[in-house]
Amino acid sequence: MSVRHHFELRLLLPFLLMGLATWGFLEIAGEVMEGNLRAVDQLILQRLRTGEHGQTPVGPVWLQEAMRDITALGGPAVLALTVGAVWGYLVMARQFAMSWLALGSALGGLLVASGLKLVFSQSRPDATFHATVASGYSFPSGHTMMAAVVYLTLAALLARLVPRTRLRLYVMGFAALLSGLVGVSRVYLGVHWASDVAAGWAAGAAWALLCWLVADRLQLGQERSQ
Repeated sequence: MSVRHHFELRLLLPFLLMGLATWGFLEIAGEVMEGNLRAVDQLILQRLRTGEHGQTPVGPVWLQEAMRDITALGGPAVLALTVGAVWGYLVMARQFAMSWLALGSALGGLLVASGLKLVFSQSRPDATFHATVASGYSFPSGHTMMAAVVYLTLAALLARLVPRTRLRLYVMGFAALLSGLVGVSRVYLGVHWASDVAAGWAAGAAWALLCWLVADRLQLGQERSQ
């Protein structure tokens, strides 16, 4: 197999995944705008509630506290600190282009997430279901999307500096786990519909794959991973 064919095949899967994630977001968005998912969203939220008025999250108190801790991993303060830490590491590693791509991907993802919320302008579940502070529009979930954007993008970039495949898989797998848990916590805490979270995962993954393709095109970190 020629080097050119190997390069094309290696890029085919990320392109396909990015297209699938984008298609998934558009499908969810269409269903949400038509109101076809509201019954399912309501059912999921109700199944996660108990108590006399059905407004208390299921499970023990420690689970509620754990979910509040997890949801903070998708909050602006934690994500800003994470991006800053990775940016500093990349600068010290003399990966200057990659450091600015990491910062730009996070800021760009924030703009996209904010823009999508304004475009769709969907309301959150009733405030009586909220088990944590939340405000603004609901679709897509900003915490979920930004967790996917930041953790998946940073993991994809850092994985380019890791020489062993299983270490790359570990970095990517843990990033996916973090973004997944953040999304679950938003539904559990009653501040987002399940469709908000699914759309946030899809949009965030698509953005992360786009950033990875940019890094690959620029061959960032390639010399460290060979």
